[in-house]
Amino acid sequence: MSEAATKLGPGGKASESIARLELAGKTHEFKVRSGSTGPDVIDIGALYSTTGAFTYDPGFTSTASCESAITFIDGDAGILLHRGYPIDQLAEHGDFLEVCYLLLYGELPTKAQKDDFDYRVTRHTMVHEQMSRFFTGFRRDAHPMAVMCGVVGALSAFYHDSTDISDPYQRMVASMRLIAKMPTIAAMAYKYHIGQPFIYPKNELNFAANFLHMCFAVPCEEYKINPVLARAMERIFILHADHEQNASTSTVRLAGSSGANPFACIAAGIACLWGPAHGGANEAALNMLGEIGHVDNIPEFIARAKDKNDPFRLMGFGHRVYKNYDPRAKIMQKTAHEVLGELGIKDDPLLDIAMELEKIALTDEYFIEKKLYPNVDFYSGITLKALGFPTTMFTVLFAVARTVGWIAQWKEMIEDPHQKIGRPRQLYTGATERDYVPIAKR
Repeated sequence: MSEAATKLGPGGKASESIARLELAGKTHEFKVRSGSTGPDVIDIGALYSTTGAFTYDPGFTSTASCESAITFIDGDAGILLHRGYPIDQLAEHGDFLEVCYLLLYGELPTKAQKDDFDYRVTRHTMVHEQMSRFFTGFRRDAHPMAVMCGVVGALSAFYHDSTDISDPYQRMVASMRLIAKMPTIAAMAYKYHIGQPFIYPKNELNFAANFLHMCFAVPCEEYKINPVLARAMERIFILHADHEQNASTSTVRLAGSSGANPFACIAAGIACLWGPAHGGANEAALNMLGEIGHVDNIPEFIARAKDKNDPFRLMGFGHRVYKNYDPRAKIMQKTAHEVLGELGIKDDPLLDIAMELEKIALTDEYFIEKKLYPNVDFYSGITLKALGFPTTMFTVLFAVARTVGWIAQWKEMIEDPHQKIGRPRQLYTGATERDYVPIAKR
């Protein structure tokens, strides 16, 4: 059993908190560390060396894997802060590259710093022309995330001058290249997927508008940027920029802890993001709407969702971390309705189902009691469909946005003097030692 206590220093003043663990008749003490905000953390770094035991924590739900100053989440209160700034303020008043600068450097940029940062990112958006040949190596019907995993991993074969992780300048160049080139690669994956020619980036457009242009422009006519849609794309990128130590971010950190180059680390993060329980959740939410099929079928599926014995799950509702309304969902809800209003979409069956589900989730006692509010994946899926993206591209767009969070977290880990290679332990339940039996005697 364990207990928290406070050691008293000279004069009876509290000096530090400790946690006591009783194991096999012995008492062991461990320091309790406090961050700038959030729960205290029991430092068990010496647990194995002092007790010979490990902790068992599947999913790492009660384990802090690192020390970070980038993003803070209070799931019970529905709070998400980037470097101390609330996500709603950043999404409402900032742009994506401003948030990128904040995540990378810790402060909002001045006008001069912002102009310089925008210039550097914009001038890195082109990819090596030889990379365009990579795409023809994939089947035309390949999932765009499969393409992203391969092409992003291949960046390290083209940009050898930014793979030395011990060089701060090369780390900075790699960061700029990844943030800048990810939307270009994503747009190329989309164009290849639908059989259209690649569209080169345009330096006069901002990050979000440039991405829409690369995705939806064609050589035979001019593409006009709709400011409402571009702003919606900007918000989607901001809302997905970072989210603390989630599965893909932890994957990037774990890969980076081995000394792998940044391009390989980000490719690993993309592979993890592809999972339907993580970045694929917005795609899964739209697929669920397709399964429901019609507004008239909603009561049946609501009943199935409430039935503990039915494996059906309502995708896009509730969140692993947030036990309150996801703060990103509030902004995404507003953005979704702005986009639907701008495009005048009134007769899309899937969007009709989504709107009715939203209404039920916000008023039904079952959903309210279990705090199964519509999350950011639910609204972003609706918005991206309205913008014209197929569901196979949803996770790709998530990867474009999350790249800066991965890079910021990777950079922080590399610069942490206490970082070491990740090596989780296990509770072994297999066979104990036994002798090899020759095949003739088995």
